[in-house]
Amino acid sequence: MPKLDATAKSERRRRLVEAAWRCVATGGFRDLTVDTVCAEAGVSKGAFYVYFRRKRDLLAALLDDETSTIDGLMESLAATDLSWVERLRRVVRAMLQRGEDPARVQVRADLWVAIRQDPALRDALAESMRRRRAVLRDWIERGTAAGEIDAVPANALAAMLLALGDGLMLHAGLDPGGFRWPNIRRAMDAMLDGLGPARGPALAPT
Repeated sequence: MPKLDATAKSERRRRLVEAAWRCVATGGFRDLTVDTVCAEAGVSKGAFYVYFRRKRDLLAALLDDETSTIDGLMESLAATDLSWVERLRRVVRAMLQRGEDPARVQVRADLWVAIRQDPALRDALAESMRRRRAVLRDWIERGTAAGEIDAVPANALAAMLLALGDGLMLHAGLDPGGFRWPNIRRAMDAMLDGLGPARGPALAPT
């Protein structure tokens, strides 16, 4: 049997990840089977184990896939001349947009369960959060220096914005009819608009 070149291998792995997203959207990750993913991707079960040692590795791949999307957006925003508040707004909107995808809501919920039992997965998620938090903190500090944002604890605000994204997705998984995402976006826009310099004494950053 001929060996696949690097491009073909990457494409086959991509097919498996995309198939997993589709399967998770309808049945969740906990009950997902390797057979189901392979059938959806149109590959053999043996092909699955070329790329993933176990089902848990697939969850890590879904995490990487989701992380790369947000990280790519942040990198592209860093190269723009948008205001600091607008950069924050676009990242938050991208995080909230994930909440309208049933697969990503389900994977996020399953991920928080899995990290309690998988230190490697927990460390990967923690590193991703640290990286994003550092970028957001830098933008907030620059926005404050430029007079766009009132003086606030930058790291705390960055952590809050990240936590809101995950927290809302978990709430959506628990109670899908509890709120509407368009309304969440409007509320978040109003909150970000409120970051402008206050008319009273500024809060000293800590």
